[in-house]
Amino acid sequence: MATILIIEDEKDISDLVAYHLKKEGFETIQAFNGNTGYLQAKEFLPHLIILDLMLPEIDGITLYKEFSNHPKLKEIPVIMLTAKSQTEDRINGLSLGADDYITKPFSPKELVLRVQSLLRRSYQSQPALHKQSTEGIGVNPSQLTTVIKGEEIELTSIEFKLFSYLLERANHTQSRHDILKAIWGYSDQVNSRTLDSHMKRLRQKLNTHSDIIETIRGVGYRLSLKK
Repeated sequence: MATILIIEDEKDISDLVAYHLKKEGFETIQAFNGNTGYLQAKEFLPHLIILDLMLPEIDGITLYKEFSNHPKLKEIPVIMLTAKSQTEDRINGLSLGADDYITKPFSPKELVLRVQSLLRRSYQSQPALHKQSTEGIGVNPSQLTTVIKGEEIELTSIEFKLFSYLLERANHTQSRHDILKAIWGYSDQVNSRTLDSHMKRLRQKLNTHSDIIETIRGVGYRLSLKK
């Protein structure tokens, strides 16, 4: 279940894109200006970004450059969506490194097909690694799933990254500072609510297995496995 961030200031267009993506099983996040889009990209680390070039506060080209310079965002594929149809505009967008470029008006079905194709190219080429533990826990990066004692659990991209980070460091307490820096690229404790909310949802997904993630009061979290 891939998450798509739509950064588009025209609400009707944004809602149309979100509707068609949701029909195909995608999760969507909508931002209506460049500043909000940048903050949401950092918080949710989506699988793909649909980016309009004509945006208030921060224009699409500037925003794309910000993504390219951010250690956690530069690998996220981007489809530029804009009313600019001239050849030079398309070349300019692609020359910056954008993965695809669609001009308005556009076919929602074509956009969905482009999203699906780009996600396959970007993620299925990566090996579907499985990390096993003594407790029979495995994770599959290409499917964003974990298997715990034979039960497969689907996670969002952030939940998967949190779980994988803790699993790689099983039985060792990880500070809030280190988790925030590793997953979101920042360590400001003001943003620790973001970590708490995502950790709460991760535990809900783990259901009867949620007790393997322990809260270490005043420090952070630990994924505990029996030795």
